[in-house]
Amino acid sequence: MRNKWARLFPGQAWQVAEARHFVAALLEGEEASMVEDAVLVVGELAANAVRHTRSGWYRGWFLVVVEFADDLLRIQVTDQGGDDEPMVCGMVGLAEEGGRGLRLVNACAKGWGVKDRPDGARCVWADLVRVSA
Repeated sequence: MRNKWARLFPGQAWQVAEARHFVAALLEGEEASMVEDAVLVVGELAANAVRHTRSGWYRGWFLVVVEFADDLLRIQVTDQGGDDEPMVCGMVGLAEEGGRGLRLVNACAKGWGVKDRPDGARCVWADLVRVSA
């Protein structure tokens, strides 16, 4: 069984919290650790969209898609593209604030990746294992 939910958010930093609330509400009744991981993942991907892509520009947007499968939960954040390809950064010093997002996603997810779209938009996805279905 697959269910898919999507919501478009304005590309503003405060909307990252709204994206986290959206995912948490969809995951009501799931195992607490998976909900925490999913909220962290969508928060990091949405923050990256707003911070590092055209989504953070005037009238920008990002799209969050949550897809339930029997054993997996896929979270996708589509942004409006940018000049740099998303990647896991090397070791970050303790004093540095940025650079940890995709490393956290990588630690939480069974897998993750990037899909570029012909219109210049980019989708970053992450799969989480569903413990309770």
